[in-house]
Amino acid sequence: MPISGAMLRLARQRRGIRQNEAALKLSVSPSDLSRIENDAKEPSQVFLAKASKVFGVPDEFFSLTDTIYGAPVSVHPMWRKKAEVSAGELDAVVAELNVRVMHLRRLLQAADINPVRTVPSLDIDEYGDAEAVASVLRRHWMLPAGPLKDVTHILEEAGIIIVHSEMGGSSISGVTFRVPGLPPLIVLNKDQPADRMRFTLCHELGHIIMHRFPSPNMEKEANLFASCFLVPTQDVRSHFGAGRVDLPRLAALKRVWRVSMASLVFAADRSGKLTAAQKNYLWQQFSMAKIRTSEPPELDFPREKPTIVKTLLSTHIETLGYSVSDLAKVLTMEQAEFPAFYDFDALPGDAPKPRGLRIIK
Repeated sequence: MPISGAMLRLARQRRGIRQNEAALKLSVSPSDLSRIENDAKEPSQVFLAKASKVFGVPDEFFSLTDTIYGAPVSVHPMWRKKAEVSAGELDAVVAELNVRVMHLRRLLQAADINPVRTVPSLDIDEYGDAEAVASVLRRHWMLPAGPLKDVTHILEEAGIIIVHSEMGGSSISGVTFRVPGLPPLIVLNKDQPADRMRFTLCHELGHIIMHRFPSPNMEKEANLFASCFLVPTQDVRSHFGAGRVDLPRLAALKRVWRVSMASLVFAADRSGKLTAAQKNYLWQQFSMAKIRTSEPPELDFPREKPTIVKTLLSTHIETLGYSVSDLAKVLTMEQAEFPAFYDFDALPGDAPKPRGLRIIK
């Protein structure tokens, strides 16, 4: 079968291997590897067999014809902390996103997702600011006032696919990937506490709802959206009461609202419960207690667990009769990588039951 140089490049980038390093491992010159990746030179079977081992993919991976999407022009993923991420790390994350998209296309050939909520597109200029957009979305989804227990579940009910990943060890906290013919995909860095993960998830939701194209203010807008979606100003105001807003009160409210203490400071400020001096004093207390970046672990709570992808996998195994080996072949990946890539240790016995899916005959 014809070999795709683009798939060879994707496999290399996914492993975070630079072209010069890969050429050395594959016993070819960097120029020859570049020509192969650009379809200007036909690779030998010996080369492909070695590439399969070096990049940890089946031979068939190099013959795939799926569209490969880039960042940011093709799909405009909304990067967080981009300045702290190297070009190689970005390449690795984009490669992983492409692989996940390829897998989703195959998994959704046998099952449909049936969302019970719709995902609107809300123009921030029309509504005024991100806080207003967050309020409109909560009303659109008929969410109750007050804290949201499981944001992941709410977004999955809207058909948004959420996965947790190591993100190649990068400092990217989350990214949104939107490609034609598939629901939005949000990938969250699993190396962050539950409160930050919830905020990151809502930050990415803000991009999906408000941003079709990049803009200079979109990160600030997404941050404000996330803050107000999780902690609406009018809902939290009474929780601060008439007393002083201090660290013990913020710690107590963290358990209720399931957001960081720092997020609650911003909410108290929006609610008119803090003067400039009081806010500055609180931040000083955060610094003295060394909780500005790492809040007390005793206040942590369990991370929310996405279910759509696991349910898709469970449907293939329990309903359609696939084995893990069969699924690995369908997804063109090494079976040994399957458990870590999909947090597959719990399947099939403890997998979520096929729910919210329609099997395609």
